[in-house]
Amino acid sequence: MITDSAARRMHIIQGEYKVVSEDVVLTTILGSCVAACLRDPIAGVGGMNHFLLPGNAATPMTGGDATRYGVHLMELLINGLLKKGARRDRLEAKIFGGAKTIATFSNVGEQNAAFAVQFLRDEGIPVVGSSTGGEHGRKIEYWPISGRARQYPLTGAETQKTVALEQRPVFAPKPAENTIEFF
Repeated sequence: MITDSAARRMHIIQGEYKVVSEDVVLTTILGSCVAACLRDPIAGVGGMNHFLLPGNAATPMTGGDATRYGVHLMELLINGLLKKGARRDRLEAKIFGGAKTIATFSNVGEQNAAFAVQFLRDEGIPVVGSSTGGEHGRKIEYWPISGRARQYPLTGAETQKTVALEQRPVFAPKPAENTIEFF
């Protein structure tokens, strides 16, 4: 067993998800974004995502835009777990984030957290732990094999830095050029 300090760390940024079957710690930093941490304790596989907006069936999602939405990243995370041997009926979840980091803005964090809870309920996946809401960001550490999670509250300055990162647009990589130009 790898100790906390020796475990390999994998950082998840906005618009990403990771699925692992090895003893690592997945980390992320959240403001109004939400991270869903899912695992199958029998198969020994788990993962985490990090989404900016809830999204729904009516939301047009193309290219890099899709990675911003929870509806897209939740599907990718669940499908990734199933591909690595997880069974849907054994999945369990923990949800983090969803802070209201800017008092004058709408509470997208609350909407993100509510979306994650409803999505998991609709999928029949129990939420065994959560920490959402509040006014400050969080740093999350999640050990998918054991299901252990730890969070660290961020200070006001750290939260503002996180908010600035969350407000940056996410772009998909430009597709490779496959046309030929004749002179």
